[in-house]
Amino acid sequence: MKINLAHIKKAKKYLDKNECIAIPTETVYGLAGNAYSDDACRKIFRLKKRPKFNPLIVHYYNYNNLKNDCILNENFFKLYKKFCPGPVTFILNLKKKSKISKIATNRKMALAVRFPKHSVTRNLLKRIDFPLAAPSANISSRLSPVCSNDVKEDFGKKIKFVLDGGRSSIGIESTIIDIRDKPKILRLGGIDVINIEKILNKKIIVKNSPAKISAPGQSKIHYSPGIPIRLKAKKAKNKEAFLFINKKKKTQSNYYFLSKKGNLNEAAKNLYSTLRKIKKNKYESIAVAKIPNKGMGKTINDRLTRASKF
Repeated sequence: MKINLAHIKKAKKYLDKNECIAIPTETVYGLAGNAYSDDACRKIFRLKKRPKFNPLIVHYYNYNNLKNDCILNENFFKLYKKFCPGPVTFILNLKKKSKISKIATNRKMALAVRFPKHSVTRNLLKRIDFPLAAPSANISSRLSPVCSNDVKEDFGKKIKFVLDGGRSSIGIESTIIDIRDKPKILRLGGIDVINIEKILNKKIIVKNSPAKISAPGQSKIHYSPGIPIRLKAKKAKNKEAFLFINKKKKTQSNYYFLSKKGNLNEAAKNLYSTLRKIKKNKYESIAVAKIPNKGMGKTINDRLTRASKF
């Protein structure tokens, strides 16, 4: 997309002053601040009402910018070469001399890092002298935003600036993989686990819902539209929306579809915007028909399962 340099410069101006802004990525919009600044990181937690024990994902332009902060290994370079920039987040060991704010890491010697693909944010990252701590730009536990209007709905004027980059092309958060030792998936996301296994040439453990949170995106209650959700439903109740993976031949006013033909990538992209639409249409709850538990369907089911615990 065409980049508005005036907006990039305005975003940089706020970030240089340790203010928080919203930035576009290919997954969802992020609430960004200087990852080297305690002040900026505190503002992120405060604005999101995010629990302090839940660490932040830090965004870099490329791995050359990361060398001073983290220890890089063979598995990192294999995955970086294939998937970056893109929707994958790595958990890496921090170097002792790293300038990353301890608030961002919950004082742990590990860091979640990502290299976003969105051209607007890449342009911004190239112009600043620090990486960006940037969890999703939403109130903690609620739906992630996939466009600038979603951010404005959640925060209003509490955020200094929203850097508009259009609608997020993937529309669901990044896959998180811990590669400090034996690789393991900590959150399903924009890259299918099978594709990661092919690159590393090994089976990877998925630890998607640990007893103790060690990385972003592992909260058991998350991604909620703010109303109850029932899974694997066969019919809808009174005042309840009915959500399907694909369009039905016979429809009713309370029927909603994530994809016309059941394409799981398209369904993932439309998930959060559809849930927001249902909430705006004043339904009291959502019934979700069974969704195939394969490919991106696993990620969709993960998000809906967490949302159902609201």
